[in-house]
Amino acid sequence: MSKIDVFAHVLPERFYATMREVEPSIPQRYAFFNNPVLTDMELRRSHWDGETRQVISHVNALPEDYVGPDEAARLCEQANDELLEMLRANRDMFEAAVLMVPMNNVEEAVRIVREQVASDPDVVGVQVFTRALGESIAAEQFRPLFAALAEVGAPAWLHPVFDLRKPDNNLVFSWEYELTQAMLQMVQAGLLQEFDQLKVICHHAGGMVPFFAGRVDRILPPDQAADMRRFYVDTAILGNPRALDLAVDYYGADHVLFGTDAPLGILPAGATKEILAAIDDMHIGDAERQAILSDNYRRLIG
Repeated sequence: MSKIDVFAHVLPERFYATMREVEPSIPQRYAFFNNPVLTDMELRRSHWDGETRQVISHVNALPEDYVGPDEAARLCEQANDELLEMLRANRDMFEAAVLMVPMNNVEEAVRIVREQVASDPDVVGVQVFTRALGESIAAEQFRPLFAALAEVGAPAWLHPVFDLRKPDNNLVFSWEYELTQAMLQMVQAGLLQEFDQLKVICHHAGGMVPFFAGRVDRILPPDQAADMRRFYVDTAILGNPRALDLAVDYYGADHVLFGTDAPLGILPAGATKEILAAIDDMHIGDAERQAILSDNYRRLIG
Protein backbone atom coordinates (compact mmCIF):
# COMPACT_ATOMS: atom_id res chain seq x y z
CA MET A 1 0.00 0.00 0.00
CA SER A 2 1.26 3.50 -0.85
CA LYS A 3 1.85 5.75 2.17
CA ILE A 4 1.80 9.54 2.46
CA ASP A 5 2.68 11.04 5.85
CA VAL A 6 0.70 14.29 5.95
CA PHE A 7 2.31 15.78 9.07
CA ALA A 8 6.13 15.60 9.02
CA HIS A 9 8.37 18.44 10.12
CA VAL A 10 11.64 20.06 9.07
CA LEU A 11 13.71 22.99 10.31
CA PRO A 12 15.55 24.65 7.41
CA GLU A 13 19.14 25.23 8.46
CA ARG A 14 19.69 28.76 7.16
CA PHE A 15 16.33 29.94 8.47
CA TYR A 16 17.08 28.42 11.88
CA ALA A 17 20.43 30.22 11.98
CA THR A 18 18.62 33.48 11.28
CA MET A 19 16.07 32.79 14.02
CA ARG A 20 18.87 32.08 16.51
CA GLU A 21 20.32 35.48 15.69
CA VAL A 22 16.92 37.04 16.35
CA GLU A 23 16.43 35.09 19.60
CA PRO A 24 19.50 33.18 20.88
CA SER A 25 17.50 31.35 23.57
CA ILE A 26 15.40 29.36 21.08
CA PRO A 27 17.49 26.13 21.33
CA GLN A 28 17.04 26.13 25.12
CA ARG A 29 13.34 27.01 24.99
CA TYR A 30 12.52 24.27 22.48
CA ALA A 31 14.78 21.30 23.11
CA PHE A 32 13.24 19.23 20.32
CA PHE A 33 14.57 21.76 17.78
CA ASN A 34 17.97 20.22 18.45
CA ASN A 35 17.03 16.94 16.74
CA PRO A 36 19.48 16.87 13.79
CA VAL A 37 17.03 14.90 11.63
CA LEU A 38 15.02 18.12 11.31
CA THR A 39 17.81 19.87 9.42
CA ASP A 40 20.20 17.21 8.05
CA MET A 41 18.51 15.61 5.05
CA GLU A 42 21.22 13.00 4.54
CA LEU A 43 20.77 11.86 8.13
CA ARG A 44 17.01 11.87 7.63
CA ARG A 45 17.43 9.73 4.52
CA SER A 46 19.48 7.21 6.51
CA HIS A 47 16.41 6.63 8.72
CA TRP A 48 13.84 6.71 5.88
CA ASP A 49 11.95 3.48 5.20
CA GLY A 50 12.26 4.05 1.43
CA GLU A 51 8.48 4.04 0.96
CA THR A 52 6.69 6.66 3.03
CA ARG A 53 6.53 10.04 1.30
CA GLN A 54 6.30 12.99 3.67
CA VAL A 55 4.34 16.23 3.41
CA ILE A 56 6.73 18.61 5.14
CA SER A 57 5.97 21.62 7.30
CA HIS A 58 8.02 23.79 9.63
CA VAL A 59 8.36 23.27 13.35
CA ASN A 60 7.05 26.12 15.46
CA ALA A 61 9.92 28.63 15.18
CA LEU A 62 7.40 31.37 14.47
CA PRO A 63 8.72 34.77 13.35
CA GLU A 64 5.69 36.68 14.63
CA ASP A 65 6.66 35.72 18.18
CA TYR A 66 9.90 37.73 17.90
CA VAL A 67 9.71 40.44 15.21
CA GLY A 68 7.33 42.94 13.67
CA PRO A 69 5.01 42.40 10.68
CA ASP A 70 7.38 43.32 7.84
CA GLU A 71 10.30 41.33 9.23
CA ALA A 72 8.02 38.37 9.97
CA ALA A 73 6.89 38.38 6.35
CA ARG A 74 10.52 38.41 5.17
CA LEU A 75 11.47 35.55 7.50
CA CYS A 76 8.50 33.48 6.37
CA GLU A 77 9.56 34.01 2.76
CA GLN A 78 13.07 32.84 3.63
CA ALA A 79 11.74 29.79 5.48
CA ASN A 80 9.38 28.84 2.66
CA ASP A 81 12.00 29.25 -0.06
CA GLU A 82 14.31 26.94 1.86
CA LEU A 83 11.50 24.49 2.56
CA LEU A 84 10.84 24.20 -1.16
CA GLU A 85 14.55 23.73 -1.83
CA MET A 86 14.51 20.79 0.59
CA LEU A 87 11.46 19.33 -1.12
CA ARG A 88 12.84 19.64 -4.64
CA ALA A 89 16.20 18.14 -3.65
CA ASN A 90 14.47 15.10 -2.11
CA ARG A 91 11.48 14.40 -4.31
CA ASP A 92 11.61 10.67 -3.69
CA MET A 93 11.27 11.24 0.06
CA PHE A 94 9.00 14.31 0.16
CA GLU A 95 5.51 14.57 -1.33
CA ALA A 96 4.67 18.27 -0.94
CA ALA A 97 5.22 21.37 1.21
CA VAL A 98 3.01 23.23 3.70
CA LEU A 99 4.02 26.87 4.02
CA MET A 100 4.58 29.17 6.99
CA VAL A 101 2.62 32.43 7.12
CA PRO A 102 3.19 35.54 9.29
CA MET A 103 0.23 35.76 11.66
CA ASN A 104 1.09 39.35 12.64
CA ASN A 105 0.77 40.28 8.97
CA VAL A 106 -2.51 38.75 7.85
CA GLU A 107 -2.49 40.71 4.59
CA GLU A 108 0.79 39.02 3.65
CA ALA A 109 -0.51 35.65 4.83
CA VAL A 110 -3.51 36.03 2.53
CA ARG A 111 -1.22 37.01 -0.35
CA ILE A 112 0.85 33.84 0.18
CA VAL A 113 -2.31 31.75 -0.02
CA ARG A 114 -3.78 33.46 -3.08
CA GLU A 115 -0.54 33.68 -5.03
CA GLN A 116 1.81 30.89 -3.95
CA VAL A 117 -0.44 28.19 -2.51
CA ALA A 118 -2.93 28.57 -5.32
CA SER A 119 -0.35 28.37 -8.11
CA ASP A 120 2.62 26.22 -7.02
CA PRO A 121 1.99 22.48 -7.51
CA ASP A 122 4.58 21.69 -4.83
CA VAL A 123 2.55 23.59 -2.20
CA VAL A 124 -0.61 22.10 -0.70
CA GLY A 125 -1.58 24.50 2.11
CA VAL A 126 -0.40 26.50 5.08
CA GLN A 127 0.23 25.61 8.69
CA VAL A 128 -1.53 27.52 11.45
CA PHE A 129 -1.24 27.10 15.19
CA THR A 130 -3.84 26.87 17.92
CA ARG A 131 -2.84 30.29 19.25
CA ALA A 132 -1.13 33.25 17.59
CA LEU A 133 -0.03 36.53 19.16
CA GLY A 134 -1.66 35.41 22.40
CA GLU A 135 -5.06 34.97 20.72
CA SER A 136 -7.07 31.94 19.71
CA ILE A 137 -6.63 30.98 16.07
CA ALA A 138 -10.40 31.52 15.83
CA ALA A 139 -10.04 35.23 16.63
CA GLU A 140 -11.68 37.66 14.22
CA GLN A 141 -8.35 39.12 13.07
CA PHE A 142 -7.35 35.80 11.47
CA ARG A 143 -10.62 35.27 9.61
CA PRO A 144 -9.33 36.60 6.26
CA LEU A 145 -6.73 33.82 6.16
CA PHE A 146 -9.40 31.13 6.44
CA ALA A 147 -11.49 32.92 3.83
CA ALA A 148 -8.53 32.82 1.44
CA LEU A 149 -7.88 29.12 2.10
CA ALA A 150 -11.53 28.30 1.41
CA GLU A 151 -11.40 30.44 -1.73
CA VAL A 152 -8.44 28.55 -3.25
CA GLY A 153 -9.50 25.14 -1.89
CA ALA A 154 -6.34 24.52 0.13
CA PRO A 155 -6.36 23.04 3.64
CA ALA A 156 -5.02 24.54 6.82
CA TRP A 157 -2.74 22.24 8.81
CA LEU A 158 -3.62 22.91 12.50
CA HIS A 159 -0.77 22.34 14.96
CA PRO A 160 -0.91 22.91 18.74
CA VAL A 161 1.22 25.31 20.75
CA PHE A 162 1.28 26.09 24.44
CA ASP A 163 -0.97 28.70 25.96
CA LEU A 164 1.73 30.81 27.60
CA ARG A 165 -0.68 32.13 30.23
CA LYS A 166 -0.55 28.70 31.89
CA PRO A 167 2.27 27.74 34.28
CA ASP A 168 2.06 23.96 33.91
CA ASN A 169 2.34 23.28 30.17
CA ASN A 170 3.68 19.86 29.21
CA LEU A 171 4.16 17.84 26.02
CA VAL A 172 2.13 14.84 27.19
CA PHE A 173 -1.29 16.45 27.56
CA SER A 174 -1.20 20.22 27.07
CA TRP A 175 -0.92 20.30 23.29
CA GLU A 176 -3.82 17.83 22.96
CA TYR A 177 -5.96 20.07 25.16
CA GLU A 178 -4.98 23.19 23.23
CA LEU A 179 -5.79 21.46 19.95
CA THR A 180 -9.20 20.40 21.26
CA GLN A 181 -9.97 23.90 22.48
CA ALA A 182 -8.94 25.47 19.17
CA MET A 183 -11.20 23.12 17.23
CA LEU A 184 -14.11 24.00 19.50
CA GLN A 185 -13.34 27.71 19.19
CA MET A 186 -13.27 27.50 15.40
CA VAL A 187 -16.65 25.78 15.42
CA GLN A 188 -18.17 28.21 17.91
CA ALA A 189 -16.83 31.16 15.90
CA GLY A 190 -18.78 29.85 12.90
CA LEU A 191 -15.73 29.44 10.66
CA LEU A 192 -16.88 26.15 9.17
CA GLN A 193 -20.36 27.56 8.59
CA GLU A 194 -19.22 30.80 6.96
CA PHE A 195 -16.54 29.10 4.86
CA ASP A 196 -18.19 25.84 3.93
CA GLN A 197 -15.31 24.89 1.62
CA LEU A 198 -12.74 25.25 4.41
CA LYS A 199 -10.69 22.12 5.12
CA VAL A 200 -8.67 21.80 8.32
CA ILE A 201 -6.27 18.91 9.04
CA CYS A 202 -5.77 18.59 12.80
CA HIS A 203 -2.68 17.01 14.31
CA HIS A 204 -2.71 14.20 16.91
CA ALA A 205 -6.00 12.52 15.90
CA GLY A 206 -8.08 15.53 16.87
CA GLY A 207 -6.90 15.67 20.45
CA MET A 208 -9.57 14.87 23.03
CA VAL A 209 -12.56 15.18 20.72
CA PRO A 210 -13.20 11.51 19.78
CA PHE A 211 -13.01 10.33 23.41
CA PHE A 212 -15.53 12.96 24.50
CA ALA A 213 -17.93 12.48 21.58
CA GLY A 214 -20.86 12.00 23.94
CA ARG A 215 -20.24 15.35 25.60
CA VAL A 216 -19.78 17.01 22.23
CA ASP A 217 -23.08 15.67 20.92
CA ARG A 218 -25.11 16.37 24.06
CA ILE A 219 -23.76 19.75 25.11
CA LEU A 220 -23.16 21.61 21.85
CA PRO A 221 -26.03 22.81 19.64
CA PRO A 222 -26.69 20.26 16.87
CA ASP A 223 -25.13 22.36 14.10
CA GLN A 224 -21.93 22.86 16.10
CA ALA A 225 -21.77 19.18 17.04
CA ALA A 226 -22.05 18.35 13.34
CA ASP A 227 -19.28 20.83 12.50
CA MET A 228 -16.90 19.12 14.96
CA ARG A 229 -17.03 16.10 12.65
CA ARG A 230 -15.99 18.15 9.61
CA PHE A 231 -12.35 18.33 10.63
CA TYR A 232 -9.76 15.99 9.16
CA VAL A 233 -7.31 14.43 11.60
CA ASP A 234 -4.03 12.56 11.40
CA THR A 235 -2.78 9.42 13.16
CA ALA A 236 0.13 11.02 15.07
CA ILE A 237 -0.51 9.65 18.57
CA LEU A 238 2.57 7.36 18.74
CA GLY A 239 0.60 4.14 18.27
CA ASN A 240 -2.54 3.02 20.17
CA PRO A 241 -4.74 1.32 17.55
CA ARG A 242 -7.87 1.42 19.74
CA ALA A 243 -7.60 5.20 19.99
CA LEU A 244 -7.27 5.35 16.20
CA ASP A 245 -10.37 3.16 15.91
CA LEU A 246 -12.15 5.73 18.06
CA ALA A 247 -11.04 8.52 15.71
CA VAL A 248 -12.39 6.60 12.72
CA ASP A 249 -15.63 5.91 14.58
CA TYR A 250 -16.06 9.63 15.26
CA TYR A 251 -14.78 11.32 12.09
CA GLY A 252 -15.27 8.52 9.58
CA ALA A 253 -12.48 6.68 7.77
CA ASP A 254 -12.59 9.30 4.99
CA HIS A 255 -11.50 12.03 7.43
CA VAL A 256 -8.49 10.26 8.98
CA LEU A 257 -5.08 10.63 7.31
CA PHE A 258 -1.76 8.94 8.01
CA GLY A 259 0.54 11.34 9.86
CA THR A 260 3.47 10.71 12.17
CA ASP A 261 5.00 14.01 13.41
CA ALA A 262 8.35 12.72 12.08
CA PRO A 263 11.10 13.06 13.10
CA LEU A 264 9.65 13.90 16.53
CA GLY A 265 7.97 11.71 19.13
CA ILE A 266 10.31 8.72 19.21
CA LEU A 267 14.03 9.31 18.79
CA PRO A 268 15.93 9.52 16.58
CA ALA A 269 13.64 9.93 13.59
CA GLY A 270 10.03 9.62 14.71
CA ALA A 271 7.27 7.05 15.11
CA THR A 272 6.59 6.00 11.52
CA LYS A 273 7.13 2.29 12.26
CA GLU A 274 5.01 2.34 15.41
CA ILE A 275 2.13 4.25 13.81
CA LEU A 276 2.08 2.00 10.75
CA ALA A 277 1.91 -1.01 13.09
CA ALA A 278 -1.02 0.60 14.91
CA ILE A 279 -2.84 1.23 11.62
CA ASP A 280 -2.28 -2.42 10.68
CA ASP A 281 -3.91 -3.38 13.99
CA MET A 282 -6.99 -1.18 13.58
CA HIS A 283 -10.45 -2.74 13.24
CA ILE A 284 -10.87 -1.60 9.64
CA GLY A 285 -10.83 -3.21 6.22
CA ASP A 286 -8.15 -2.95 3.56
CA ALA A 287 -10.01 -0.27 1.60
CA GLU A 288 -10.32 1.96 4.68
CA ARG A 289 -6.68 1.30 5.56
CA GLN A 290 -5.54 2.38 2.10
CA ALA A 291 -7.77 5.44 2.34
CA ILE A 292 -6.04 6.44 5.57
CA LEU A 293 -2.54 5.71 4.28
CA SER A 294 -2.79 7.83 1.12
CA ASP A 295 -6.11 7.94 -0.73
CA ASN A 296 -7.78 10.45 1.61
CA TYR A 297 -4.85 12.83 1.20
CA ARG A 298 -4.96 12.59 -2.59
CA ARG A 299 -8.71 13.18 -2.63
CA LEU A 300 -8.42 16.10 -0.20
CA ILE A 301 -5.67 17.80 -2.18
CA GLY A 302 -7.28 17.02 -5.51
